[in-house]
Amino acid sequence: MNEERSRSWEVVVVGSVNADLVVGVERRPAPGETVLGSDLATLPGGKGANQAVAAARLGGRVGIVGRIGDDGHGELLRGALAADGVDLAHLTVTEGAPSGVALITIGPDGDNSIIVSPGANARLAPEDIAAAGDMIGRASVVSFQLEVPLPAVEAAARAAAEAGARVVLNLSPPAPVPDELLGRCDPLVVNEHEAAYLLGGARESAAETAAALVRSGARSVVVTLGAEGVVVADGEGTAAVPSPKAEAVDTTGAGDAFTAALCLRLARGDSLRDAARYATRAGAAAVRKKGAQSSYPTPDELPDPPDR
Repeated sequence: MNEERSRSWEVVVVGSVNADLVVGVERRPAPGETVLGSDLATLPGGKGANQAVAAARLGGRVGIVGRIGDDGHGELLRGALAADGVDLAHLTVTEGAPSGVALITIGPDGDNSIIVSPGANARLAPEDIAAAGDMIGRASVVSFQLEVPLPAVEAAARAAAEAGARVVLNLSPPAPVPDELLGRCDPLVVNEHEAAYLLGGARESAAETAAALVRSGARSVVVTLGAEGVVVADGEGTAAVPSPKAEAVDTTGAGDAFTAALCLRLARGDSLRDAARYATRAGAAAVRKKGAQSSYPTPDELPDPPDR
């Protein structure tokens, strides 16, 4: 069997699967204050599931390793992943535990505030990674976030690296990263706040931030800058990649759309810079619609790339 055929999955995501409970507000309440919001919307989400759906919708062969609860939210989440063709062989139902939930408020400018209750996601363990060893070992790229326990992430990153898969870590929510895990990241994907957390303080520019993270041990780095695009850094130096212009309706999950597209293009052999150029188009498309997974584009829905 040749290498191309042996890589059965282009992207395998090891991460969270949540129900997003979303309310729009005219302004966020101060401590002790009550404000009225819109009707509650219950939508499929979670950074892991978001990335899996986004990559699949762009045409990728995608699998997920994660946990859901034995509740109504779990049924919703499983159905949403299945509808986009994500391989669910290692999405485990956790008896007696609720599915993860994200409480999301969206302001009039489209920006969001999020509180996550991990639920079943917190039960993801190295034993789950061992059970999914065949899937992880036959992936081109394995993507991680930090909404699941770090021991599971470390075990999966180790298994992916040993199998020759490329390891992509989105440091969200920010947390300390062991040197061994950081050294496997190719790339480490962070926004400016996450980068400052990891470096112990902000740098003067995104290029300096990206270069500092490479010096700290990551094989390559992508620093996301929202509407301004991204900065990438690797052994060839740093480069700015602009984003297409987009009127933001809801930014929920846009970073996951970016990371998913980045992983998919890396799996298909793009350079980091070219993959980032493609991924900014997916991120820009995602902010134009409400919701996370409901906003993710198909290839023909991507905006044109910006002029270089």
